[in-house]
Order: sequence, then structure tokens, then C-alpha cells
Amino acid sequence: MRRLLPLVLVAAAVLAVAALAGVGRPEAARSEVATPDTVTTLGHGVVTVAPDEATVSAGVHTQAASASEALAENAKLMNAVVAALKAAGGENLQTQQVSLFPQTNEQGQVTAYVADDTVSAKTKIAHAGALVDAAVGAGANTVSGPSLDVSDRDARYRDALAKAVDDARLKAEALAKAGGFGVGPVSSVTEGASQGPPVETFAAVAGKRDAATPIEPGTQDVTADVTVTFRIR
Repeated sequence: MRRLLPLVLVAAAVLAVAALAGVGRPEAARSEVATPDTVTTLGHGVVTVAPDEATVSAGVHTQAASASEALAENAKLMNAVVAALKAAGGENLQTQQVSLFPQTNEQGQVTAYVADDTVSAKTKIAHAGALVDAAVGAGANTVSGPSLDVSDRDARYRDALAKAVDDARLKAEALAKAGGFGVGPVSSVTEGASQGPPVETFAAVAGKRDAATPIEPGTQDVTADVTVTFRIR
């Protein structure tokens, strides 16, 4: 039994040295996990679509000697405009502005009162010209728009996102060809900031009064941007 004592002491000393080595180098005390190499690229996707919705704003501008007269005349005409917009198929009618203010001369004297009221209405592109004509026919003397949009914009944006990821992979493969490595599966994807609908500029062509005001929809680009990280193999 006395001969076993030195062996026990030696074994304990070896364990102590190993423990201290683990404290001094923590990486030696645990198994190392290799982080896979990656490549990150930016992808851009575009889907070109034809707008199918139009929002038209129509208003009435009236002037009278008194504030009450200006507002009363404006209300009468505006009620007719609203009814005409609804009859022509306008939807989601929404008042944009109601204002009443005095007009003055160079001496600062009130010479008249001016009232303005504007309402917007949404319709299909094919009916936008008829909507404008209906509003003007009912007494509207101010018209703006149309603002054109796509009814299924969310779905088209998702299509653009898919194209953006494909674009990111093509860029990664171009880098891989130049760098002599392979492109593996996607490691992470980050969606870029979404863009709102583009601002439309247009000219409503004045046609004959026996024909509807022509509205040309043109096209819009729905875009998406992503940042994609791929594994390198």
C-alpha cells in the first residue's frame, strides 16, 4: 500500500497541470467550432407592371361677398360633385381640403370671401376619364391627378424580392468565378427598405366634350433590394 502512494500523487499533479493549462488558454479547454466562410452580395429586383387603379381629386372654388354665401354656394356645388363621382363609379371618396378665407385689396379691405373644397375618388384606370368628366359636369372647377397605382402591389413586390435574391446569387457566382471558390446555400437574407409607389406625372389630354378625357396608364417599376450571405464551398 505504501508503494501506491507516489503513483497517486503523480496522477493528481498531472490533472492539476492540465486544469491550469485549460484556465490559461480557454480555447484549449473546449472543442473549437469552425465558422464557415461566406460571401455577401446585394441583390436588386424589378417587376414592371401597368397600373390599374386611378385616384382623381376634384374640387369647387367659389367666391362671394360674404363668408356664408361663399360657403353655401360651395357646399351646393360640392354635393353635386360628390353625387356625380359616386354615380360614375368612384370609390373610397375622401375629403382632402375645406377652406374659407377673405380676399383683400391693396388697402387691406375685404372685398370678397373664397371657399374651396376638394374630394378624392378611386376607380379603375378605364373609368378615370369618365370620373373627371362627371366631376366637371357637376360643377367641379379644379381637378388634379390622377395618381396611378397597382391594386396587387404587395404581390408584385414579393415577385421583385424573389428576383432580388436571384440577382444576389448571380453576383456571388461572379465573385466565386473570379475568386476560385464555390457558392453554397444561403446563410442569411436581409430585406432592404421597401419603396413607396412612384409619383406619377401625366397630362390629361383635353379631348372633345363628347368623348371621355383620355388617361394613359403607362407602366410602373416595383422594386426590391436584399442583402444575401452565401456559404462558400
